[in-house]
Amino acid sequence: QVQLVESGGGLVLPGGSLRLSCAASGRTFSTYAMGWFRRGSGKERMFVAAISWSGGSTYYADSVEGRFTISRDNAKNTIYLQMNSLKPEDTAVYYCAAATVDGTPQYIYEYDYWGQGTQVTVSS
Repeated sequence: QVQLVESGGGLVLPGGSLRLSCAASGRTFSTYAMGWFRRGSGKERMFVAAISWSGGSTYYADSVEGRFTISRDNAKNTIYLQMNSLKPEDTAVYYCAAATVDGTPQYIYEYDYWGQGTQVTVSS
């Protein structure tokens, strides 16, 4: 069992930056691939980024490639999402998730555990 708690969301101006964190419970954190998803108002939950067990592989949605960076610190049981050059269309609730598969899973059904989400609002 893994419990995930996101933090770091908030209100930011277009062009600004935020760093989200996701703290995980459990001693097997390093055996889970991890991902970030988001759901905008009235939209479905969408894949944002994923990182493999070791952190050696990452994968991004086209919409965030080059602006967002996913990373993990297995010693701290935490993953991060550094978000730069934020746009109003990045406004959403952001969720972290854990998957027992390796690699960089991109689909909701591949993930076993989810956090409650943190709101990110990009607006002037």
